[in-house]
Amino acid sequence: MPDRPRLVVAVTASISTSLLRGQLAYMRERGFDVYFLCSGDETARQFCEREGATLLDVPMQREISPLADLRSLAGIVRELRRIRPHIVNAGTPKAGLLVTVGAWIAGVPCRIYNIRGLRLETTSGRLRAILTLCERTAARLAHRVLCISPSLLRLCRELNLFPEGKGKVLGEGSSNGLNTDRFTRTPEIEQRARLLREEHAIPPQARVLGFVGRIVPDKGIVELVDAWRRLREDYADLHLLVVGPFEEGNPAPPDTRETLENDPRVHLTGHVTNMPPYYAAMDILAVPTYREGFGNVFLEASAMEIPAVGTRVSGCMDAIADGLTGTLVPPRDPEALAEAIRAYLDDPELASTHARQGRARVLRSFRPEVIWQNLFDEYVALLRARGLPTPD
Repeated sequence: MPDRPRLVVAVTASISTSLLRGQLAYMRERGFDVYFLCSGDETARQFCEREGATLLDVPMQREISPLADLRSLAGIVRELRRIRPHIVNAGTPKAGLLVTVGAWIAGVPCRIYNIRGLRLETTSGRLRAILTLCERTAARLAHRVLCISPSLLRLCRELNLFPEGKGKVLGEGSSNGLNTDRFTRTPEIEQRARLLREEHAIPPQARVLGFVGRIVPDKGIVELVDAWRRLREDYADLHLLVVGPFEEGNPAPPDTRETLENDPRVHLTGHVTNMPPYYAAMDILAVPTYREGFGNVFLEASAMEIPAVGTRVSGCMDAIADGLTGTLVPPRDPEALAEAIRAYLDDPELASTHARQGRARVLRSFRPEVIWQNLFDEYVALLRARGLPTPD
């Protein structure tokens, strides 16, 4: 009986398992032996158990750390030589580089670099040069570069990160599509949303502006708080629900954090894993990020029938259909952000129309099975091109 092809999917940390939910199980059911390589913790172990994948625990740090990175690279090479995978698909910045390099050293015959965003977009000087070199190295050593949005692919080409024919987007993009059975308004989710409002002392009739993401400058938290200060005086019933953790390694400015922590109409939740009830508790989503690979939170909001305000940057331009499912504003522009939010607050019919059109778009173009099938076809094409075993 021929060997089942062995697939290794790699990310830096278990927080990224949310970008892969269901994908590894799909590949296993289609005939792959699936391994998941990342910094192992309880979240990673539970994820592998659900997906039917084998965990390869290799500690990796998100920030640049030469000695630690060399140790991680050695561990990656050791695991890949032991497993002898036919395909490695590596994404997220640190794993994307180290695992692609490790796969090259270990002689893995099919190497995929999955770009979910470019950290270098918001850097300059020496750090930008280092990050650019890292991106080009990973892309050079990969046989295929997958970008999760058309605008991200265009940006990569503008930056000359890889040759014209090496990069592609699967379907209309996104990391993993969106499970619309999970992200849908049900009586149970609506009830949980009402309880969440009660827990945060948000009145039933109040309107809620939501933010979802890490509370860091790159996510536009400074501009969001600036816009909030403009809006809160004009809309006495408006509350701000901030879903996500503070990061000490990339902190929000002190005055921004002070407003978030001390304004009685701002509600902080910390890290959340079960997102649908939180979207159901919102009326508008605003994430004025400086950069995105795709902007999954905007798809999630659309699926939950919430209009979204994002920025006109790579990734967001694909997740939001401007003027149809949400509104795009220039990055780093709190005044434009406030005006876009104000337009929804002042025109409930506009908000309702964009909400309905957003869910219809997600149902039409971003079901997970579409993304998984496209990715499966890519795997099979790479295997066949090299005369390697393909799934039964």
